[in-house]
Amino acid sequence: MACTVRVASPLRSYTAGAASVDAVGHDIAAVLADLDTNYRGIRFRMIDEHDRIRPHIRLYVNHDAVTSLQQAVHPGDTLHLICALSGG
Repeated sequence: MACTVRVASPLRSYTAGAASVDAVGHDIAAVLADLDTNYRGIRFRMIDEHDRIRPHIRLYVNHDAVTSLQQAVHPGDTLHLICALSGG
Protein backbone atom coordinates (compact mmCIF):
# COMPACT_ATOMS: atom_id res chain seq x y z
CA MET A 1 0.00 0.00 0.00
CA ALA A 2 1.70 3.18 -1.16
CA CYS A 3 1.34 6.50 0.59
CA THR A 4 2.89 9.90 0.07
CA VAL A 5 5.32 11.13 2.69
CA ARG A 6 5.78 14.88 3.04
CA VAL A 7 9.26 15.45 4.42
CA ALA A 8 10.05 18.41 6.68
CA SER A 9 12.99 20.49 5.48
CA PRO A 10 15.35 19.44 8.35
CA LEU A 11 14.99 15.82 7.19
CA ARG A 12 15.44 16.43 3.47
CA SER A 13 19.17 15.79 3.61
CA TYR A 14 18.16 12.11 3.86
CA THR A 15 15.94 12.29 0.77
CA ALA A 16 18.42 14.15 -1.45
CA GLY A 17 16.34 17.28 -1.01
CA ALA A 18 13.01 15.73 -1.97
CA ALA A 19 10.04 17.31 -0.17
CA SER A 20 7.76 14.39 -1.04
CA VAL A 21 8.54 10.69 -1.42
CA ASP A 22 6.52 7.49 -1.65
CA ALA A 23 6.62 4.69 0.90
CA VAL A 24 4.71 1.47 1.49
CA GLY A 25 3.33 -0.14 4.61
CA HIS A 26 0.12 -1.04 6.39
CA ASP A 27 0.93 1.04 9.49
CA ILE A 28 3.26 3.88 10.54
CA ALA A 29 5.97 1.47 11.72
CA ALA A 30 6.06 -0.29 8.34
CA VAL A 31 6.06 3.00 6.40
CA LEU A 32 8.97 4.32 8.48
CA ALA A 33 10.85 1.03 8.00
CA ASP A 34 10.35 1.34 4.23
CA LEU A 35 11.56 4.95 4.35
CA ASP A 36 14.66 3.85 6.25
CA THR A 37 15.36 1.17 3.64
CA ASN A 38 15.42 3.82 0.93
CA TYR A 39 16.79 6.72 3.01
CA ARG A 40 19.19 5.24 5.60
CA GLY A 41 19.09 6.91 9.00
CA ILE A 42 15.88 8.90 8.59
CA ARG A 43 13.86 6.71 10.97
CA PHE A 44 16.28 7.22 13.86
CA ARG A 45 15.83 10.98 13.54
CA MET A 46 12.12 10.50 14.32
CA ILE A 47 11.93 7.33 16.45
CA ASP A 48 14.12 6.63 19.47
CA GLU A 49 15.74 3.36 20.53
CA HIS A 50 12.60 2.47 22.53
CA ASP A 51 10.35 2.80 19.46
CA ARG A 52 8.81 6.06 20.68
CA ILE A 53 8.25 9.14 18.59
CA ARG A 54 10.89 11.69 19.58
CA PRO A 55 9.56 14.72 21.52
CA HIS A 56 10.47 17.24 18.81
CA ILE A 57 8.75 15.24 16.05
CA ARG A 58 5.07 15.22 15.10
CA LEU A 59 3.60 12.79 12.61
CA TYR A 60 0.23 13.23 10.93
CA VAL A 61 -1.69 10.95 8.61
CA ASN A 62 -3.71 13.33 6.48
CA HIS A 63 -5.00 15.69 9.22
CA ASP A 64 -4.89 13.28 12.16
CA ALA A 65 -2.06 13.25 14.70
CA VAL A 66 -0.22 9.95 15.03
CA THR A 67 -0.04 8.64 18.59
CA SER A 68 1.00 5.06 17.86
CA LEU A 69 3.36 3.43 15.40
CA GLN A 70 0.65 0.82 14.88
CA GLN A 71 -1.76 3.40 13.42
CA ALA A 72 -3.05 2.22 10.06
CA VAL A 73 -2.01 3.80 6.78
CA HIS A 74 -4.13 3.36 3.67
CA PRO A 75 -3.33 3.72 -0.03
CA GLY A 76 -3.50 7.37 -1.00
CA ASP A 77 -2.91 8.66 2.54
CA THR A 78 -0.33 11.36 3.17
CA LEU A 79 2.06 11.03 6.08
CA HIS A 80 3.43 14.39 7.21
CA LEU A 81 6.78 14.45 9.03
CA ILE A 82 6.96 17.62 11.15
CA CYS A 83 10.00 18.81 13.12
CA ALA A 84 9.72 21.35 15.93
CA LEU A 85 11.69 24.55 15.52
CA SER A 86 13.49 26.22 18.38
CA GLY A 87 15.78 29.09 18.90
CA GLY A 88 17.31 31.12 21.58
